Amino acid sequence: MLKQLVLLICLLAFVQTSFSQLGFSHEIGVIAGPVQFRSDFGQRLNDKNNFKNSGYGIGLVHYLNFAYSSDCNCYTTYTYFNDHFKLRNEISYNKTQLEHNGEWVAPYRTTPEADQLRAHTGVAENFDIGTQIEFFPKSIRDFQGFAYKFAPFISLGVHYTYSTPEVSTTYGDGDITNPSNFYSFWEPGSVSDKARGGWSIVTSVGTRYKLSILSDLMIDLRWQYYGHDWVDGLNHQLNSNKYNDWLLWLNVGYVYYLD
Repeated sequence: MLKQLVLLICLLAFVQTSFSQLGFSHEIGVIAGPVQFRSDFGQRLNDKNNFKNSGYGIGLVHYLNFAYSSDCNCYTTYTYFNDHFKLRNEISYNKTQLEHNGEWVAPYRTTPEADQLRAHTGVAENFDIGTQIEFFPKSIRDFQGFAYKFAPFISLGVHYTYSTPEVSTTYGDGDITNPSNFYSFWEPGSVSDKARGGWSIVTSVGTRYKLSILSDLMIDLRWQYYGHDWVDGLNHQLNSNKYNDWLLWLNVGYVYYLD
């Protein structure tokens, strides 16, 4: 995993350096906000389960701005791509406390299986690094020139995610390697706190708000779908397990123009 992460960092640095030599400008920023983690914990599509299994995310972002050149402090030659796209590189972190909520742990359920679910908790903890391409329907040049205050965008990209889940239970002897301490209908091996790396797809919709010549406020809603189902430390094989883990992240950010 470490070798893959280093290679990805080197690739991002190479891409950034290559674009820098072509005279494009840079932006840096910070993002933070609440995360709603959709996993195998709890009842799927249950509002209480979805809202209680929420955490937070923070990150650092870097943008390549193709519309403006740092070499001459002037706009680049106009093309549709330069005036409507930015490349976003990101390093981020998110963490969510997980528990079972919904019908199967309702107070009237007094079976051993219900007790096993109530006793089972976890933590989804993820480190991300990756790149997204952002599309701005409105002109980036006009936005930088204060022609309007808001610049909506959509994005699509790929992140490498390193997950370090935590698993715990107060049922039985509390041993997470003992399958009898977890839900009886799950197959043995459905729970694991093993750290894993993998790719994820990231897409978002948001907008920027122009604060000053050199700064913007940003808000976006992200959907991130992971390439495996072990991000939360739980991968049971019941029919209700239809999808890999995924999350929604509403973040607010501050972006500063370096050039």
